[in-house]
Amino acid sequence: MLDNTKVDGYRGIWFELNQKFEYGDKYSGGLGTYTADHIPLAVYSPEVNKTFFVYGGTTRIDEKHLLCMIGEFDHRTGMVSRPTVVCDKGGVLDPHDNPSMMIDPEGYIWVFVSGRGNARPGFKYKSIEPFSIDRFEKLSEETFAYPQIWKTKYGYFHFFTKYTGLRELYFESSQDGVNWTDDSKLAGIKEKPEEPGGHYQVSDCYKGELLGTFFNRHRNGEADKRTDLYYLQTDDFGKSWKNSSKREVSIPLTEVNNPAKITDYFSQGKNVYINDMGFDKKGRPVCLYIISNGHEPGPSNVPYEWRVTRWNGKKWITRIVCESDHNYDMGSIYIYDKIWKIAGPTERGPQIWGTGGEIAIWTSANKGRTWKKERTVTQNSSLNNSYVRRPVGAKAPFCFFWANGDPGKFSISELFFSDFEGNVYKLPYEMKNDHEKPLKIEDP
Repeated sequence: MLDNTKVDGYRGIWFELNQKFEYGDKYSGGLGTYTADHIPLAVYSPEVNKTFFVYGGTTRIDEKHLLCMIGEFDHRTGMVSRPTVVCDKGGVLDPHDNPSMMIDPEGYIWVFVSGRGNARPGFKYKSIEPFSIDRFEKLSEETFAYPQIWKTKYGYFHFFTKYTGLRELYFESSQDGVNWTDDSKLAGIKEKPEEPGGHYQVSDCYKGELLGTFFNRHRNGEADKRTDLYYLQTDDFGKSWKNSSKREVSIPLTEVNNPAKITDYFSQGKNVYINDMGFDKKGRPVCLYIISNGHEPGPSNVPYEWRVTRWNGKKWITRIVCESDHNYDMGSIYIYDKIWKIAGPTERGPQIWGTGGEIAIWTSANKGRTWKKERTVTQNSSLNNSYVRRPVGAKAPFCFFWANGDPGKFSISELFFSDFEGNVYKLPYEMKNDHEKPLKIEDP
């Protein structure tokens, strides 16, 4: 096992789900920053002026052996250090087991490595030293998937998924990261009590006090029939839950129609793929997602429509941003005081109808009511760019990062980051030194 080993470069994992259709796999390619439900993947620390980031890596260019990795970018020197293997998944090839991360008030870095189903456990790790990626201690082995870990004023809060015959949403909390509360079920919606259900979710934390989550539902337990949109929030560390109108909601949610429901996409025949969420300056939730007519890739399920749904204090408002060519063209939303931005693979890439594409930045100056493409970040790429991720507290030039890969066949997968001015940097695939500067792509 390669735990706590330094690796000589940033090499992303390549993966295919192996659900084949006329226009390719349901999703595949360079998935080092997968999934949208692993949150967050990067955190900027002003104390040391570094961005720390986790991803799914691999051993060599010709292998698919999953390594849960962590790296760091030093904003002062402009260099990255050699990445560290936090967890060698021991032959697992699947980036569903990718990590997420958090930095605690003392600077210790926590890495939560996802499990998958009930066959592969999840792990919790903590750095041996503050603000250091050199060595990590494994604290526990548990049953959880899709970890979403947040530092709050009250302690640490963990949204996650359990496979209980379906994908149900749970949470736990802790004062010290070692002793955790019992798992509490948040949602397990079923159309009928005797039928399965399930969910995917995204979450965020506002000013260390308010935690929110958007989620869809899976009809009859089938992830390919994901639909509808729901929202819940807590301002008391999970003791009580409310909808956007601050109406208290009893959990776990089990009924399709409940006070957390925002939009009935099922009656519209739409699938819902949730990408990211955030809060505006007043603490009101905003969700970024893609809707389509079905799970199979290709032209039969167009339009793949990017939407933003926001709470304006009185009602939910939904606006269309743009269209792309795949359900899993995942991007991130940034909500500033006056300007909102989206970074994602909204433009067609070299592998049309495959996961990812060319990355663009979209901007709204009126709280998401209208959107305009500000610039195309990548152009003339040889491989599709996918799963564009937002660091917590993002600072230029590491404003978002992603991996590339060929969704049609096994390929190299490299890692990149960029700022909103369109400056793109490639992390070194091979490193000869302990610290090296990323390569600036002059013609991205």
